[in-house]
Amino acid sequence: MSVQTTFHRSHMHKLYLVMVGLPARGKSRLARRICGGLAADGFRSAIFNNGDVRRELLGAESTLPEFYSPNNAEGRRIREEICRQNLIRAREWLNREGDVAILDATNVSRARRAFIERTLTDHPVLFLECVNEDPVLLNACIRNKTKLPEYAGYTEDEALASFVGRIGYYEAIYEPVGKEQYWLCVDTMSSRILAEQPCEGSPYYPAIREIVVSWWVQSLYLARHGQTEYNVQGRIGGDPPLTAKGRMQAEALALHLRDQKLDWVFTSTRMRSHETAAPLLRGRHETRVMAFKEFDEIWAGDCEGMCYSEIRETMPEVTAGRNADKYHYAYPHGESYAMLRERVRRGLQRALFLAGELPVMLVGHQAINRVILSLFLRQREEDIPYINVPQNQYYHISLTPRRKLIERISY
Repeated sequence: MSVQTTFHRSHMHKLYLVMVGLPARGKSRLARRICGGLAADGFRSAIFNNGDVRRELLGAESTLPEFYSPNNAEGRRIREEICRQNLIRAREWLNREGDVAILDATNVSRARRAFIERTLTDHPVLFLECVNEDPVLLNACIRNKTKLPEYAGYTEDEALASFVGRIGYYEAIYEPVGKEQYWLCVDTMSSRILAEQPCEGSPYYPAIREIVVSWWVQSLYLARHGQTEYNVQGRIGGDPPLTAKGRMQAEALALHLRDQKLDWVFTSTRMRSHETAAPLLRGRHETRVMAFKEFDEIWAGDCEGMCYSEIRETMPEVTAGRNADKYHYAYPHGESYAMLRERVRRGLQRALFLAGELPVMLVGHQAINRVILSLFLRQREEDIPYINVPQNQYYHISLTPRRKLIERISY
């Protein structure tokens, strides 16, 4: 049963923030983001990670999935002792010098969370549950876990099977938050609070909520693909290759960013996006690459591959419709900018979730990049189709609750 404690006002000036959620749901990433955000506001925060204590005490022995089985009495005893030690460390640090102690672990059972509330009675305990069931992200995040040092002696398939087995044991005991005194439930992909029992009176709670729901982009490079054969011919859509000039633009972009660290590069599934990204990736053996259909150019339907002049002559009603409302008008059997917005937002959320605080490049298309920019610029809908997205310039975006930078740079 959860402990309900009434705290004196003086005790509200410190806080335990306890992460909750299955593995690969973004808990540690969000914990780091909150820690950095609170530090920027002048609050002293620190992360106490159960996994770090486990690896320190047990090493590779605790990598085996059976260690996490609810039926493994010895494994359960060790995990409970690790939790207890980390709680002691957090309490000592908080009472000595800190403002917010962040406890990073799965904490998926009500029994574990009740134990934490019974143990930490000196200051409020806020549970922050991370949920994320996006299949693309889960697959990518789980595969990233297989690259951790503790799996150094495993093949990728062995590491994957081991980590999936570990998740299965946690799923068997998983119980969502809801009976604790203070809690937040967050969709980590969409940066959205799903439900909460607020920790009213805590000076840190408003800051934590802002950090949770904010776009958080340390360094995003947003480029359009280089010139294509269709661009020269005035045709729309399709899957054309780059021209000689387009390949030169791709090389120029790579040269311009040669000293810039890029941990992730995202493309569409189209040839022109891949060809533009290829020079950027040359020699960057550690850079991770993913192609998302969400970043494919706006679908022109019956007008795919047609010239604008041809559309004006043979389909004047299409030209008239687009001229009247370019944002909402959809090509026959195609897409409008309004229809594009939701899939582009989903792709961007996936990309930023995977990249975390690492520098990322997105090689997109004209309409795609316009929609992405509008998400940061809060642009009026009717103006979005007219945002300038040149093929010899890129946008650099850095966005946190305290800093908002969007600049267009020539290369």
